[in-house]
Amino acid sequence: MKLSERQEQIIQVVKEQQPVSGEKISELLDVSRATLRSDLSFLTLAGILEATPKVGYTYTGSDLEAFFFFKTFETTVGEIMIPPLMISLETSIRDAITTLFMYDVGSLYVIDEAQHLVGVLSRKDLLRASLNTNIDVTPVALCMTRTPHIKTCTTDMDILEAASIIQDFEVDSLPVVDEQNAKKVIGKITKSRLLSFITQQARAAEINR
Repeated sequence: MKLSERQEQIIQVVKEQQPVSGEKISELLDVSRATLRSDLSFLTLAGILEATPKVGYTYTGSDLEAFFFFKTFETTVGEIMIPPLMISLETSIRDAITTLFMYDVGSLYVIDEAQHLVGVLSRKDLLRASLNTNIDVTPVALCMTRTPHIKTCTTDMDILEAASIIQDFEVDSLPVVDEQNAKKVIGKITKSRLLSFITQQARAAEINR
């Protein structure tokens, strides 16, 4: 188990400057916040750093060998993604609500006649729409989040990066799209799927200790 060179540099900066903000770390290492996001998320989740709102990052001094995070967070989205649930643009809001609860999912992906992703519907979107419209005749196209405002991921993205996007943009799931065709949905990754996988890995690590 080895940290990357940048992760080692982040730890050194935090040790010397703690508490230190993400912005300050970015400035000192001359690296963008977007580039640092995955490293900071990993180091925080692994318990190596502690993030305190409005204060910054501090070093905890935890033993890296006690963590299973390295292998776990190298897992790709493609290894744990689940099938997407998709509906057409013409689907009524009522039918979308029925589908959402029938399959017990947090979001629906809206596709056009070419089977291309054109929108995403969350529970909040449908709840908001149901309060203000005639849900029997109003199509989901009027209340969905449209491209290009939809955050997506690909099968080769590691789950830490996917989790960072979900957290940063406060969404419940990410459509997994084809690497060669960003409009073609081939799966999805959700908060609950990520948590379930990480929990399973933690339990397995505990059993095999």
